[in-house]
Amino acid sequence: MTTPVEAEEALGADVGSEDRPWQTIVWNDPVNLMSYVTYVFQKIFGYSKEHATKLMLDVHHKGRAVVSSGTKEKVEGDVAKLHAAGLWATMEQP
Repeated sequence: MTTPVEAEEALGADVGSEDRPWQTIVWNDPVNLMSYVTYVFQKIFGYSKEHATKLMLDVHHKGRAVVSSGTKEKVEGDVAKLHAAGLWATMEQP
């Protein structure tokens, strides 16, 4: 049987994880040109050329970049759009 204190702690942990935003991660790959990745970021997210270029350079030099965040449903949609564009993307909840 669970004591009330243990139940509150477990419930609190679940509620906190639901409140944290999800992140869309784009990973470096050997296939897509840097100019294409920049273009995709501009088209999918509406980023300026400068911001899209910065994110692309993070992907290129660091191996990954967080390109969007939000609810699980929104990030799932972003990942699907990136996959449709041929980019390697995943989602995580930090």
